[in-house]
Amino acid sequence: MTEQSFNNLSGGKLPIGKTLVACEESQTITIALRNAGIEAYSCDLQECSGGHPEWHIIGDAIKEAYSGKYKNMIGHPPCTFMSRAGARWMYPTSGNICENRLKQAMEAKEFFLKLLNAPIENIALENPTPLKVVGLPKETQVIQPFEYGHEYSKRTLLWLKGFEKLQPTDIKENYIPFLPSNTGGAKRGQKATFRNISQKDSSKTFIGIANAIVDQWFLKKEGGKIIKTQFKQLTLFETGT
Repeated sequence: MTEQSFNNLSGGKLPIGKTLVACEESQTITIALRNAGIEAYSCDLQECSGGHPEWHIIGDAIKEAYSGKYKNMIGHPPCTFMSRAGARWMYPTSGNICENRLKQAMEAKEFFLKLLNAPIENIALENPTPLKVVGLPKETQVIQPFEYGHEYSKRTLLWLKGFEKLQPTDIKENYIPFLPSNTGGAKRGQKATFRNISQKDSSKTFIGIANAIVDQWFLKKEGGKIIKTQFKQLTLFETGT
């Protein structure tokens, strides 16, 4: 994209500064921001799958976050070893912790905290509910996809620095769980929710939240306005895995 076409997307370049989307290979948030006139770059250890390698940095998100180049960052730090959903692996038997799993969780926590404490003016990190043993700092807010136009529940925590809390845009009264839950308990006759979904897809959240992020954190803050995006809208955007 040329500088001229970049400016035309929003009727003039918004005075926002560069935005890093850490741990994103799908580029869905990056493209949504770009289509709203925001200079955003995805960063991941993998090559991007969003079709815009010119907006993608292959490398260490921590190094990029501490480069001094960015005013804003949205990050999706890996959550696999910290998430409460993995409690059965952290505690394979009652009261007994898996030391190797705990070590991996502490390494993930260190990565999370380095992103959270990066020298960037506005930071938003998202993760699912963590295990208490991990000891992450208290989240700023909890959001659900059914607050942003989707008929699903998927509890997502946000840690914010500089950004204001997201406000619901379209609350749905009827919704179902997006992720399977307590599938092991089903064998013991307990209530469970089943859903055929890959680990990668289960770690994604919804475009309604992405739209709220662009609108509330960037365009309204800078006096801009939402424009219709020019890319094929996907249902989900990348988050931590």
